[in-house]
Amino acid sequence: MVGKKTAALLTALVLTTTIFGGCSKTETTSVNGTKSEDKVFKIGITQIVEHPALDAARKGFVEALESKGFKDGEKIEIDFQNAQGDMQTAQTIAQNFVSEKQDMILAIATPTAQAAFNATKETPILITAVTDPVKAGLVKSMDKSETNVTGTSDDVSIDKQFELLRKLLPDSKTVGIIYNTSESNSELQVQNAKKAAPGFGLEIKTAGITNVNEIPQALSSLIGKIDVLYIPTDNLVASAMPLISNNCYKNNTPIIGSEKAQVEAGALATTGIDYFELGFQTGLMAVEVLNGKSPKDIPLTTLKEMQLVINTDAAKKLKINIPVEIASKAEKVTGGVK
Repeated sequence: MVGKKTAALLTALVLTTTIFGGCSKTETTSVNGTKSEDKVFKIGITQIVEHPALDAARKGFVEALESKGFKDGEKIEIDFQNAQGDMQTAQTIAQNFVSEKQDMILAIATPTAQAAFNATKETPILITAVTDPVKAGLVKSMDKSETNVTGTSDDVSIDKQFELLRKLLPDSKTVGIIYNTSESNSELQVQNAKKAAPGFGLEIKTAGITNVNEIPQALSSLIGKIDVLYIPTDNLVASAMPLISNNCYKNNTPIIGSEKAQVEAGALATTGIDYFELGFQTGLMAVEVLNGKSPKDIPLTTLKEMQLVINTDAAKKLKINIPVEIASKAEKVTGGVK
């Protein structure tokens, strides 16, 4: 027979096991219903081309994840793929991510976002550096996507760019824009520029391209007929900033950019996007999805705070005096000017 003391000890042991055993089963679920405490999430990152702005967005995304405890190699595994500017490659990357059962896809820029959305309507897709997600066919609206997509737009107010242009280059009358005719976001920006230009006393001249090799000819068709060149948030054009800067400064043609990396590469100035911050904002949204929230329940956003940046080397090269009201507020960078 079991003594009274032994029976009491056994009873206590059973109760302890039951209590703590029950506690161990209380775990949070996350994306796809998996247990967030045990799961190492696979995140596929697809980027249309490497250049400073898109690279900065990717870095911001990863740092946001790390800030919330999702570190690569520990709670997440990141597979980064670069499409090298080729749409067919972007489609292949997206299809591979789906077949590999990635838990989430980050698509950087419009072409890769469209490729990812074409490949899956189930895997959560975070997007960034996409100017118009609605027009791109990725979501129903910015407030409610109604799809497996959420993220951030890099839409920039052309009015702010033209205001800056007018203050820095008051005698300008004609603005040239080079853009990729294959990117819907670039076409949208050109349309917005044409609508806004008359209100600032400006005329727009455009040159469409489909690949980097066409940029020298496009520049030749504009330089001599324009007072300033404007560079939109166009992935193909932005990747060729050294070539563009070199050609423009040989002809004393100022460049207004749409984001900081373009100014660092030689543009005179911008009131534009900080892509690191945009990517960081996207990363925080990704954390919500990893913790179980559906992308369709997370509104898409833009970056509210624009960044005023001046390239002092460009100003010196062009012999432009920066007004005190601008110089006192601007971040100053150098480089990209020969």
